[in-house]
Amino acid sequence: MKKGFKLLRIDRYIIKEFLGTYLFMIILILAIAIVFDINEKIDKFIKNNVPLEEIIYDYYLNFVPYYANLFSHIFVFLTVILFTSKFATNSEIIAMLSSGIRFRRLMIPYMISATIIATASFILSGFIIPPSNKTRIDFENKYIDSRNKVTYDNQIQFMVAPGTIVYFGDFNLETNTGGNFSIDRFDSLQLVSRLTASSVRYDSAYRWKVSDYQIRNFEGSKERIITGTELDTMLQIVPNDFVMAKFDHQMLTTPQLRKHIENGKERGLGNIQPFEVEYHSRFAAIASAFILTVIGASISARKVKGGRGLHIGSGLILSIAYIFFMTVSSSFAVKGNMSPFLAAWIPNIVFAGIAYFLYRKTPN
Repeated sequence: MKKGFKLLRIDRYIIKEFLGTYLFMIILILAIAIVFDINEKIDKFIKNNVPLEEIIYDYYLNFVPYYANLFSHIFVFLTVILFTSKFATNSEIIAMLSSGIRFRRLMIPYMISATIIATASFILSGFIIPPSNKTRIDFENKYIDSRNKVTYDNQIQFMVAPGTIVYFGDFNLETNTGGNFSIDRFDSLQLVSRLTASSVRYDSAYRWKVSDYQIRNFEGSKERIITGTELDTMLQIVPNDFVMAKFDHQMLTTPQLRKHIENGKERGLGNIQPFEVEYHSRFAAIASAFILTVIGASISARKVKGGRGLHIGSGLILSIAYIFFMTVSSSFAVKGNMSPFLAAWIPNIVFAGIAYFLYRKTPN
């Protein structure tokens, strides 16, 4: 009868080292990041008379979890390299392998630790951090740089319902008003009605008011025209559905992201690529934790000339390469024609190949 898996003392030791070093690295690097960030922004804090409680509670308490989670997979990678290279330098890896433990078995506590971190990261990025991002981004727009706050767009066209297409020549979020507005209604690709108005204003609960309007109803070969100064109409849209700020995708939970993407595709919105990249990236981050753990352990398990310095240097080079792949592929997806799914997963695809190669080369 085959016995079930049981955690050994060495497993608990590795998990403790993994998670402990991971938390230590996050605290250390974020502490340095906060110091540099304060140094960069202190002039604006003073100039705008920002209250200390807002700096602490609205900005930095939301700054820390966002950036910790954003680079969580890189922290995992460097953590594995740091403590595994210590094992190798102290000949602990050799002792483990000499006692009959195969490298494949040695990877189990690494994978358990990676699972804990990946699960926590997915929950944070999908459900907890997005609401806190809204507070942080609102703070940045108010006190640091308002250029990221989008309040205006033009040449907007999309479908609000089957057979109903709206067009805004321009729209201003601050006043909830737009100009050169039109609604086209179709029946089996046949235009049956067109409303045009010089201006439109969003009221509330999907209620829109158009001014100086003209409605042309097409009834066979006949055309009936109605004009007026003001008219209320119901449209299942709100201004934030089509006027998007640069970081809006960071403020939506994963279910909200999925719903926004589905609605955007259904309505023909042309600015949903950042939302798709963000959505797929949250899932890709789960796989990256495991891939980078395998790479880090495979690199650092060897006792080589140069010791921990060589291991850490190799890790930094691979970390920079990974971030480079992420940045380039995301840019192609947002500004080019690359699939958002492929953009999110291509770094993992490339590094999965590297992980397999290094793992196969690691002595047992």
